[in-house]
Amino acid sequence: MLTTALHTLRTRWVAFTASFVALSLGVALLAVSGLALAATLDAPDRKPERFAAAPVVVRGQDTLRVPTPSGERTEELARPRAVPDAVVARLKRLGTVVEDRSFPVRVRGGGHGPGELVGHPWSTAAFAPYRIDAGRAPRAADEVVVTGGWAAPGERVRTDRGTLRVVGTVPGRGFEDAVFFTDARAARLAPVGVQVAVDAEVSAVRKAVRDAGRDSAPGSAGVRVLAGDDRRYADADPDRDREALTGLNALFGTAGGVTAFVSVFVVASTFAFAVDRRRREFGLLRTAGATPGQLRRTVLTEALGVGVLASAAGCVLGAYAAPQLAALVVEEGLAPAWFTIGDHTWPYHAAFWTGLVVALCGATAAAWRAGRTGPVEALREASVDTRAMTRGRWVCGAGLLLTALVTLVLALADDPGDLLHRKTYVSRPMPLIAAAALLAPVVVRPTARLLTWLPARLPGATGLLARENTVAGVRRTAAVAAPVLVTVALTGSLLGAVATLNGAKAAEVRERTAAAFVVTAPSGAGFDAATVDRLRAVPGAELSPTSSSAVYVLEDGVALVRSDARAVAAPERLTATTRLPLAAGKVSDLDDHSIIVNEEWEEHTVGRRVRVWLGDGTLKTLRIAAVMHTGTGDNGVYVTAANAAGAPVDRVDVALADGADADTVAAGLRGAVASVGGRVSSGDEWAEAALAESGGITRTGLFVVLGIALLYTGISVVNTMLTATSDRVRDLTVLRLTGATDAQVLRLLAAESLTVAAVGTLLGLLVAGLNLAGMGAALHLLAVPAAPVVPWAAVATTAGTCAALTVAASLASATLLVRRRAVVRE
Repeated sequence: MLTTALHTLRTRWVAFTASFVALSLGVALLAVSGLALAATLDAPDRKPERFAAAPVVVRGQDTLRVPTPSGERTEELARPRAVPDAVVARLKRLGTVVEDRSFPVRVRGGGHGPGELVGHPWSTAAFAPYRIDAGRAPRAADEVVVTGGWAAPGERVRTDRGTLRVVGTVPGRGFEDAVFFTDARAARLAPVGVQVAVDAEVSAVRKAVRDAGRDSAPGSAGVRVLAGDDRRYADADPDRDREALTGLNALFGTAGGVTAFVSVFVVASTFAFAVDRRRREFGLLRTAGATPGQLRRTVLTEALGVGVLASAAGCVLGAYAAPQLAALVVEEGLAPAWFTIGDHTWPYHAAFWTGLVVALCGATAAAWRAGRTGPVEALREASVDTRAMTRGRWVCGAGLLLTALVTLVLALADDPGDLLHRKTYVSRPMPLIAAAALLAPVVVRPTARLLTWLPARLPGATGLLARENTVAGVRRTAAVAAPVLVTVALTGSLLGAVATLNGAKAAEVRERTAAAFVVTAPSGAGFDAATVDRLRAVPGAELSPTSSSAVYVLEDGVALVRSDARAVAAPERLTATTRLPLAAGKVSDLDDHSIIVNEEWEEHTVGRRVRVWLGDGTLKTLRIAAVMHTGTGDNGVYVTAANAAGAPVDRVDVALADGADADTVAAGLRGAVASVGGRVSSGDEWAEAALAESGGITRTGLFVVLGIALLYTGISVVNTMLTATSDRVRDLTVLRLTGATDAQVLRLLAAESLTVAAVGTLLGLLVAGLNLAGMGAALHLLAVPAAPVVPWAAVATTAGTCAALTVAASLASATLLVRRRAVVRE
């Protein structure tokens, strides 16, 4: 049968084109995903930037370390500590010590410079190193040196730190837009610094820090000595590359998983359709004496041949496409500028062998069906599919459907919050989509009849013929509708999940916000005491200032968990501006010795005491004053300002006093924060801004994944439609001999194609609806006031694209057929 299989591949190569293209594209996408994934695993270590020329940098405690029975657990502190004075005094005995300070500076009044700058004391410029190329160093409080060429010496620049006079410039180094003040002015603008540069030998500095710790100098625990490449940890956001690559790792992992799922799905459907078209051929072979085992081996050998060729072609295509994808993610801001594809070989091996396995797995069911072909099939002339559902298809489809529904019910009963995690809402639609595709032949006939009920009753025979041809060729309809179903279901499920989750988060924010106005500090900054006092002085404004911080708790004795916290300066005014989603307790019970937690915490009983570490690493035991619902996971915790030492006020919620005029209060608030760059928004505007900022990267990543899936299924639709249409030469010829014009034949095929695309779209919408209903039920159980969101625009675009491709492929193939002379060959 090997010879028969090879002859079949050579003589019927057109019939295998759809399988070859679908599989080669799937392997290419797997290779691209694998190469991109490999590139995220070996990121180059970032070199020191601001302190590349500094001998040593000493940094205060910035990491919380907690010993557990399973080893030490660490978390980055929300509020790193300054280097203790006792340690600084010892370091000054070794050499020059320069305190580093960083703070945001913003150009105002439509200035021509960068909108956001970062300020430093001039004495730290030499450690980058920065060298003056024009002008001189700053000497007065209003004098500065800037990087780059956006301002020249002598110019005055209006900023949120006052009007500054540029007295010098230094060449930019690419990693920041800096503005250097005198050391005295920088100390007033940023009183607290967390690190110092030391001009001394590394060994001497390490010994001085160790001696301070051994002598139990206050605050010396956790002080770090940074030398060599470790000096990069003194730069702003030293882990930004790692965080970006972690997101890319998840993105490409998801893309690879979706590609593998779609490729198995489409290849299996394509092979099944190709085998079904060869029933008469297999019947003739059985009549000639071929055994069922020989037919199965023939189909598997054909699949092996197609798999080898398609996998090799896919690897070549992936090698060319991977650099294009890397450039795209860099352009979209999803990856660092240096991100490129490396020279790894394992992704090619993984993609090639996966493609081969996919081909054989996809052909296994078809081979089994081919082996069951009887000799009588050689005499079969009927075009109606009498038994589209096999026993295996029933078992697999029903099993997957039952699995999807049971796991959904168990998740809702045990941990509904798990349904809101990205890994869950990306993977959960897969078994439901597979179940819908396997069971599709059961609903194809009634669905097609429903969709064509009106067209079949319109004047003319086109609608009626389109309906009957669609329901007669169930296998053909299911094969073409399958990729449409996958694409629509993935689009609706994934984008709908992101939209639903973003809407739920925004609804939580709106529900919590009772403030008339919300005043926010510039990003990365806070309001000083003078600004808060000016806000308090606005007539008719009742303020509730809060700060961003964090608390840490050890759960189950081994897991160190961080929770974002809001530190409240005036707990008695919190209820006037914030509606917390309480499950138990009272907000009014919050004081310096208590905390408000949420139901995610292991200990969440009102009145019980819980051991926590504050944002600066201080260990405290606090009483639980109230418990909030879990919600979408962003409710965090609330403490008082006394438990967030050093955290500046970055948000002020404002309620209106009785009889106060909103416009007058808003004008007063804007005037109070104008000099420091604060923003005044209404409560609704602030909630909308929070929605706009959430989920941007996740949504972009899913668009990349869905773009890959749409490309894959689009090509699959075209190939399957071309094959299906070219196989209907006899049907089209009979229509033309009975009087149908070429235009009527083309309209009939277009109507059939639209019907098939509509069937796939309807089934895909059903799957997406079930997935989003599960997420909606989870939100309801978590007491989140939000409903599922169906991304109608994206679904309509996807369905329209699939329909257009289906019609175009059908008409392209039919146009060539109708040009031939209408002769029926027996």
